[in-house]
Amino acid sequence: MSPFISAGAAALAALAVLPSASVNAFYLPGSAPRSFAAGDPVPLLVNALSPQIGSKHHGLQSLLSYDYYNPAFHFCRPGDGKREPQTVSENLGSVLFGDRLYESPFDIRMMRNSTCQLLCESTVPAADAKFLNERIKEDYAMNWLVDGLPVAEMLRDVATGEIYYSIGFELGSDQEEEKPQLYNHYNLYIEYHRRPNNLFRVVGVSVWPTSADSRPRAGGEPACESSTPLVLSEHSDNKIYYTYSVNFIESEKPWATRWDSYLKTTDSRVHWFSLINSTIICVFLCVMVGMILLRTVNRDVSRYNAIDLTDDIQEDFGWKLVHAEVFRQPQHPMLLAIANGSGGQVAVMLGVAIFFALLGFLSPSNRGSLSTVMIVCWTLCGVVAGYVSTRLYASFGGQAWKQNVLWTATLFPTILFATLNLLNFFLIGGGSSGAVPFGTLLSIVALWFLISAPLTALGSVYGIKKGPLSHPVRVNQIPRQIPPQIWYLRTVPSAIMAGVLPFGAAFIEIYFVLSSLFGSKAFYAFGFLALTCVVVALTTATVTILMTYLSLCSENWRWHWRSFLIGGGSAFWLLGYGLLYGSRLHLDGISSKVLYLGYLFIICLVDFVVCGTIGYLSTYAFLRLTYSQIRVD
Repeated sequence: MSPFISAGAAALAALAVLPSASVNAFYLPGSAPRSFAAGDPVPLLVNALSPQIGSKHHGLQSLLSYDYYNPAFHFCRPGDGKREPQTVSENLGSVLFGDRLYESPFDIRMMRNSTCQLLCESTVPAADAKFLNERIKEDYAMNWLVDGLPVAEMLRDVATGEIYYSIGFELGSDQEEEKPQLYNHYNLYIEYHRRPNNLFRVVGVSVWPTSADSRPRAGGEPACESSTPLVLSEHSDNKIYYTYSVNFIESEKPWATRWDSYLKTTDSRVHWFSLINSTIICVFLCVMVGMILLRTVNRDVSRYNAIDLTDDIQEDFGWKLVHAEVFRQPQHPMLLAIANGSGGQVAVMLGVAIFFALLGFLSPSNRGSLSTVMIVCWTLCGVVAGYVSTRLYASFGGQAWKQNVLWTATLFPTILFATLNLLNFFLIGGGSSGAVPFGTLLSIVALWFLISAPLTALGSVYGIKKGPLSHPVRVNQIPRQIPPQIWYLRTVPSAIMAGVLPFGAAFIEIYFVLSSLFGSKAFYAFGFLALTCVVVALTTATVTILMTYLSLCSENWRWHWRSFLIGGGSAFWLLGYGLLYGSRLHLDGISSKVLYLGYLFIICLVDFVVCGTIGYLSTYAFLRLTYSQIRVD
């Protein structure tokens, strides 16, 4: 769950490669294609059971995922059922998000169809039957993989008529006025593409699960076609017979495009409409603000420079009146520098992740690759945080550079790490498979203190060598009094009003990202996401400059924190929309609600820090350029 959403320079880097990247389902495989001969075993791997937005409830009821081999489920185990299932190789991102793959007892052979194969017999006690029924009511989904492809349900888009795959399938059926029915028979349909030398490649896997009280007939074979559904009793033990059938279907679909059916889960026209609408708003805003500032500032600069500096009486007004106050040291300069350094680090990390995603290296077949790349990039980008923070702190006239380096390396990561640890306790308490193991937490701490922190110090040393940024005008010794401000130019109203534009530019993509994070929906429209990041960054920078200019014209020279808060104003709208989105998920239980609020807090914090940094740095550059154009006595 990676929240992740807008970045300035990062998104610009992604835009540079956008023309060569598709916005639909283009990807480069994460591994080489595997060919099977007739009779070769085709392994089926199982993943955690995750909640999804069900057709009945139209909302997500839980955020807790469960391990497939959780004892309460009593699913079939490999071998004799007594040994622990072996896990498949995992990366850091997979472990952090509970994406752990295990072997399964399915015996699938390439090109060998089978009907009503007994998987195992399982006894479910009454207490565990109640647990299973509750998970069915909460629309939990099974997640299996065959040759790197998720086993999915085949659906048809009502609007376009296209057939696509919905990743995962329900644990059972929960129809109105009926008791929950557990799916215990699985009809697997494996599409294959024929290769030379009698070799075959898997290009699609779908499932049609059914519920059948398949107690053996007189001959001892299970009755897979039984019309009586399997309803678990919560008052006595239940005997369950798990069965499956396999059908191989030839397909002309090549291996390179086998993910297309999985990724076409949303209409791209919605993305295009949102993107075009946001782009028009952004271009209109940039042109208007650019014309206003260019004409107004140029006119003011020409007027001020035309004044004879030898005259005894000179009357300054507008933004030039506070020229001797603009570059005064802000309140809490170290904290401001740290916030910008952390924002720059996260922005570059997001940019690199989007860049690789656009090139296709972070494909769905390479599970956990996106989160792994983001963690590694964040670690290596500690040098960016150190450089930006130290350079700004020196420009503010700060002297305690050692403390600045220490807090830059620890403050923002500590907030994130503490929040994630708190959420991890709720995951552990709920028995979720998403709980991060203690060893993995130690690995994150090691990356933090052994790599990220030293790189932050290295960036700070480079920033110290570069020295502070030069200011075009001197600062008076006595601060100028600030007159009363109009209500809409005050900090909080300005931040809220300015934040609606960047939020509006990314509104549609935010919906798809939240649906992917919390609604078990596939998201792979990184081309749209990259363009949206560019639009959001430009809108944030432009609006922040405009609001700062209006504030300076009203003689309010305290612009440092104002520009950061105005730039991060979209986070307030994101928080409000996130709360509204969460109210429609119908989350049950304190754990799910706390998890949702915790993840939403992290998303909003990242958005606030990144957009705040974009707003501040763009305003800082604008003011240095503007005040360098005037003559000051």
